Amino acid sequence: MANLRPMLFMGLIVMSYLMWVEWQKDYGPQSESAANSTNPVFETSTVPGPQANNVPDDGDLPQPQAAGNAANQAGRTTVNDSQGDAQQTMMKGVGELLVVTTDVLEVSIDLTGGTLVSAKLLNYPEVLEVPGVKVDLLSGGGPNLFIAQSGLLSQQAAPNHTSIYRSDRTRYTLSPGADEIRVPLTWSDDSGVKVTKTFIFKRSKYDIAVRHTLTNASGETWTGSRYDQLQRSVPPNQDDGGFTNPGRYSFFGIGFYSPDEKFEKVKFDDVAEEPFSRSFNGGWLAMVQHYFFAAWIPPAEQVNSYSTQVYTPTGLPRYIARAVSPSVEVGAGTSHEFESRLYVGPKLQDLLGEVAPGLGHTVNYGIFTVFSKPLYWLLSKIHTVTNNWGWAILLLTVLIKLAFFKLTEAQYRSMARMRKLQPRIEQLKERYGDDRQRMSQAMMEMYKTEKVNPLGGCLPILVQIPIFIALYWVLLESVELRQAPFILWIDNLTARDPYFILPVLNAAFMMLTQRLTPTAGMDPMQRKIMQFMPIGFSFMFAFFPAGLVLYWATNAGLSLAQQWYITRKIEAAG
Repeated sequence: MANLRPMLFMGLIVMSYLMWVEWQKDYGPQSESAANSTNPVFETSTVPGPQANNVPDDGDLPQPQAAGNAANQAGRTTVNDSQGDAQQTMMKGVGELLVVTTDVLEVSIDLTGGTLVSAKLLNYPEVLEVPGVKVDLLSGGGPNLFIAQSGLLSQQAAPNHTSIYRSDRTRYTLSPGADEIRVPLTWSDDSGVKVTKTFIFKRSKYDIAVRHTLTNASGETWTGSRYDQLQRSVPPNQDDGGFTNPGRYSFFGIGFYSPDEKFEKVKFDDVAEEPFSRSFNGGWLAMVQHYFFAAWIPPAEQVNSYSTQVYTPTGLPRYIARAVSPSVEVGAGTSHEFESRLYVGPKLQDLLGEVAPGLGHTVNYGIFTVFSKPLYWLLSKIHTVTNNWGWAILLLTVLIKLAFFKLTEAQYRSMARMRKLQPRIEQLKERYGDDRQRMSQAMMEMYKTEKVNPLGGCLPILVQIPIFIALYWVLLESVELRQAPFILWIDNLTARDPYFILPVLNAAFMMLTQRLTPTAGMDPMQRKIMQFMPIGFSFMFAFFPAGLVLYWATNAGLSLAQQWYITRKIEAAG
């Protein structure tokens, strides 16, 4: 009976943890849905409105230029809105965005400020059923507004994210055999200051170099800085389908990385009460969501000023994360190049470290990172051999089982010996009836005589619990497994099993394991809990990602085989 308790203990811990996750979904502190699945389609007749390219006035922010000045700079007509926000630009070819297409990205750039208002990830469909609709990480308007802005700050003439740029073309496409595309936008002022804002896209890369080349022909020294910022709205909470979409449990917010403090998370709700404000070099800022993120990465050698801000122009808050470079002086007749990089893409763990130090921290494993990172590393190495994430999960489960073989062997040997003692335990129960104290004393004496440790199964179970939960997060957080197929009916390891075969198979393994588990002396409540566990697990697993259920069912099958073998061996030995 006592050796059954560790099994109940493990099962109840795991079930309690998963039920807590579900409870958090419905009743706990809510984090907003991070997916931009409801992004509005960009209309060809309008550019994003002035509010999408404007932020409130404070000393650190660029000020919108006067309407007449902006018109002169851009050679286009501007119209002031009634509230004094940024000017809405009216020009020939109204509403056409500059579109850049590479082998992995399709980016839309608004010539107002050179702002990125769309970033379609061409290798990542929103859903498998509609492969032509790609994940769009950015959005130029609506409740899901998410844009990447950059510009120059100066008391003199300088283009910011409200200024109008010129472009000779409206579409750029990476040519076959070419390694990069350069997209130049130009801006000039009557004073003689000219800026070329160049976006450099490279083949198979999600990081984009952004250069502001300032040429000073004004006749006096120009002084100013570069700034980069991400701005997004956070819509009201929306139901995301529960376990079939685990994104709501992933970190959704702002992140700052510095060599000293490493990765610091800032929830959107905390920005108003505790704005972030620090200066350091070798860092970056990001807005992170499940599977994907956007990040501005300044030059590592610069000491940039990082900050956050809340802006509420229309009732729905917009959150801003910003980096400002040190001020530089550009003498008359000279030029200077400001540079930074923008990453818009997936959390590819094997590649993020090459983009910038610490960028891998955007993958959110939480408190189980110490276990999850090695597990993912091992899983990815197996995947390089199998080229299938499903088989990689199966082989990883086998390796984990082998690693704990000796511990679980001790557990199953203890269970097998307990199974042999069941007739004697039943006799003790008949002898002592309802006298539980004398019954327990007699059982402990028998355990001591037979050299059976009733707690022998606890250690291996306790050791495996953090491993299971860590792997749970690996399977839910790794974009590499997103929409990955396995075999036969499982075409998406991150979606539920469409025919519930894996949950039923897991229930069968658990029921067969119960038949090998000693139940003598078990009280009615324990017996009911034991009988309910396969049903309870199967019900929950019916809505879990198939990859996680594949791991659990494989582990249950291996455990059954190991326990059957050891039990048979001990019983044969007499």
